[in-house]
Amino acid sequence: MRVSVLGSDLALDERSLDADRAEIREQVREYERGERRSFDLAVRFPETFTGRVMRAMAAIPYAETRTYGDLAADLDTAPVAVGGACGRNPVPLVVPCHRVVGSDGGLRGFSAADGVACKRRLLDFEAERA
Repeated sequence: MRVSVLGSDLALDERSLDADRAEIREQVREYERGERRSFDLAVRFPETFTGRVMRAMAAIPYAETRTYGDLAADLDTAPVAVGGACGRNPVPLVVPCHRVVGSDGGLRGFSAADGVACKRRLLDFEAERA
């Protein structure tokens, strides 16, 4: 399914969430209004490396970031492997891959229709409300 947030379209694989479309859309709207800092949607994490990375991303608090290297160190892997797993995240925003940045704080990619521009808007949005 597609959702719009802060002017960008995101694809969310609803098969990875234990919720109906209406609930997913409502929680995204609450996030966009600044009323929600985390999602109360059960995520079906894959039993793969990507699932391990997704769990690590899900633990990043609202308005905070971690580097690919931080997650790699926690997971005993390489930053590039973490970046690949971030790109395979089937539920961006819900599992906040936008909170993962380069070692210099730079934005490296994002799966929204307008990519890094959306990631910047999400990070700025959260920083303003933190």
